Amino acid sequence: MNRIQQLFTQKKENILSVYFTAGFPKLEDTVRILENLQKYGVDMAEIGIPFSDPLADGPVIQNSSQIALQNGMNLKKLFSQLSAVRSSVHIPLVMMGYLNPIMQFGFENFCIECKNVGIDGMIIPDLPMDDYLSEYREIVERNGLEFIFLITPETSEERIRQIDKQTHGFIYMVSSAGVTGTQNSFDQHADYFNRINSMHLKNPRLIGFGISNKSTRETASRYSSGVIIGSAFINALQETTDVESAVKLLIKKLKE
Repeated sequence: MNRIQQLFTQKKENILSVYFTAGFPKLEDTVRILENLQKYGVDMAEIGIPFSDPLADGPVIQNSSQIALQNGMNLKKLFSQLSAVRSSVHIPLVMMGYLNPIMQFGFENFCIECKNVGIDGMIIPDLPMDDYLSEYREIVERNGLEFIFLITPETSEERIRQIDKQTHGFIYMVSSAGVTGTQNSFDQHADYFNRINSMHLKNPRLIGFGISNKSTRETASRYSSGVIIGSAFINALQETTDVESAVKLLIKKLKE
């Protein structure tokens, strides 16, 4: 069983997944970040592949991506950094990135390298589901990886049910139609969250985009199996002097 499936089998609620941009704030921080996320109780980590034109990301993650690219991060370097990551990191790991750099690397090569270093799944926001099913699913599944689809408030019920049928890990439930970033309240999303819950999907869901504190985490967790944090952790990395302090600051913000 894939580590992602194991996590959702063993833990039904309050799952915490954290996104960070590989190569930010420093080029060689990747494994150190993963080790500290695991150390402080994070259940799953999303490793962001920096890209020059991240359309779905807000200014915080866009900026981190630009800095990572300036630092020299690319997929070849990232896979080299991750070559021995499974000797110390045991939580599920997901690669998240846009299609362009993955295609430049070679989609099949990307999947093979993910398998080799112990990646469990991938999120590619700009790869349409129909294209994935017709051209890429076989490669992904052959390498034992989970492909994670996103849904938004605009996604139709028909498409959500198609996604649910094709999913074996979890569904990434985007909280709003905007880009990534932090929010202070989630109350305005209740109708959307309730609508998805009423569909009784077979797969668990994690809610992402805008979660940055105890209030937003608790609200989102009431409607799902847990949350995905992105911009709030990037901000913590900018506010502190070292990786461990940033992880501790994030966990503190989510509890107070």
